[in-house]
Amino acid sequence: MHALDEGEAKKLLASYGIPTTNFVVIENEDELSSLKLNYPLVMKVCSSRIIHKTDVGGVVLNIINEKQLRKNFLEMRRKFEGEKILIEEMEENGVEMIVGSIKDGFFGRVIMVGMGGIYTELYRDVSFRKIPISKKDAENMLKELKAYKIFEGFRNMKADKEAMMDLILKISDFVVKERVHQMDLNPVFVYEHGLKVIDAKVVIE
Repeated sequence: MHALDEGEAKKLLASYGIPTTNFVVIENEDELSSLKLNYPLVMKVCSSRIIHKTDVGGVVLNIINEKQLRKNFLEMRRKFEGEKILIEEMEENGVEMIVGSIKDGFFGRVIMVGMGGIYTELYRDVSFRKIPISKKDAENMLKELKAYKIFEGFRNMKADKEAMMDLILKISDFVVKERVHQMDLNPVFVYEHGLKVIDAKVVIE
């Protein structure tokens, strides 16, 4: 098994036409002066060995200028010596979803979709299918969620159902072709038009 770091995972997803954040991965402070990213920024430790970055203080949000960026970089470098640092543009919040996959010993590869972010463990509102799936499977997975109403404009919340279905189908293809053993995209921000994968964990066979 080979666990990808977040930068590697996002680059691989992007090669399948899956929208992710605008990011760079750096190792040295000198690289900060040449960043071509728009503030505000997010900084994360980028390591396949660190799974829950937030729990260990490996994520800094809403960095608004270069002075703050350098200060946070040096602090993170001290805390996570030898690890790479991922810096990305901070995205507008959307409806938080999760898409995941695992290779089950009995069923083989399965795909999961559900409410993401902090709601993942709170509501456990998820749907599963055996891979590969069809477009109808993708639509039915969403319809099985208690939260499906958000894709129909519940209380002015607008989430792009077609973009979400497209993501589920692309992930089904991605998982097979890249021989993914386990994957967790959480959160995925879904907007009125389109979506973006904000965080990605991928383990390849």
